[in-house]
Amino acid sequence: MAHAFTVGVEEEFQIIDPTTWALRSHVSELLASSAPAFGEHIKREMHQSIVEVGTKICGSIEELAGEIIRTRRDLADAAERVGLRIAAAGTHPFSTWMDQVISPGERYENIVEELQQLARSLLIFGLHVHVAVPDPSSMIDLMNEARYFLPHLLALSTSSPFWMGRDTGLKSYRTTVFRRFPRTGIPDHFQSWTEYEEYVEQLVELHCIDNGKKIWWDLRPQPTFGTLEFRICDVPTAPRASIAIAALAQAIIVKLYRLRERNLGFRRYHRALIEENKWRAARWGIDGKLIDFGKRREVPMRELASELLEFIDDVVDDLGSRREIEYVWTILSGGTSAEKQLEVYRATGDLRAVVQSVIDETREGVEESAKTYHV
Repeated sequence: MAHAFTVGVEEEFQIIDPTTWALRSHVSELLASSAPAFGEHIKREMHQSIVEVGTKICGSIEELAGEIIRTRRDLADAAERVGLRIAAAGTHPFSTWMDQVISPGERYENIVEELQQLARSLLIFGLHVHVAVPDPSSMIDLMNEARYFLPHLLALSTSSPFWMGRDTGLKSYRTTVFRRFPRTGIPDHFQSWTEYEEYVEQLVELHCIDNGKKIWWDLRPQPTFGTLEFRICDVPTAPRASIAIAALAQAIIVKLYRLRERNLGFRRYHRALIEENKWRAARWGIDGKLIDFGKRREVPMRELASELLEFIDDVVDDLGSRREIEYVWTILSGGTSAEKQLEVYRATGDLRAVVQSVIDETREGVEESAKTYHV
């Protein structure tokens, strides 16, 4: 391929007190403990009980896998050195946003001032996947087409069935929490990069935003990195699930790009229709049905996942990501983190046991993955 379609991810993690299993606002201690290993790739978020770690730009999914495993392992080690633990899930099962400390700094003060309780209650944890694309024109065309697959990725990542001590009945409650923010959700269709730029410039001119990074769509042009950024996913508990979803995102973009090279563009669907599938993915995850709008019928998510794997199959070997893509079958057969959390809760009736299981799987998943990738 002439263009590399490099890839990177950002993952947001929970900082846990192992004596209470609650969130703990100790990001400063964690940053001090982990700074030598991460440098600029680790940062605080608005709440001091959240820490975000990013990978470097990777030329292949195999390289990305090594990065994710190393960063998760180093982060867990750093947390344990200061008496904390790390958990990967889209929401904490019982901690409340009212108890969390907001990070200092003008940026966070401005967000809280503008968005008030919406900002304070944004106690959620996501996975962001960046895929480099050749040029701005391609970026908009690919965003228009890749929107269709966002609910599929969400369903495979679900890890937030609990919120403030309650079983929400949703597999991704994080999705509904973030929906309250302005400029979120499935993006509209844009005719060109120029139209998108005019949209951003108009929002800046009218003091809606001060830069394009305050457009928080589920898939957006990342204004700093020159990437398409997939933002729809809960952070998976298992590192190999994060790796698989990143591989899927990259393969979807490459497949759509190759179709366009052959004048075979993928069909574009109305944002409102894709939002229907997003709701279904958040509510039922891989156990539910999404709508095949071309065939005008409901289809089990597992069947649609199989169709997606078939759709991208002819680019996977060129990308060197077949092993990572194949892990999707493990997710479909064994369940997402949401299913596993609910299983623990039904067996114990104890949300603290759920937190402990997420911490254990976060840590054990790293060790198992390290053996697979010899990291």
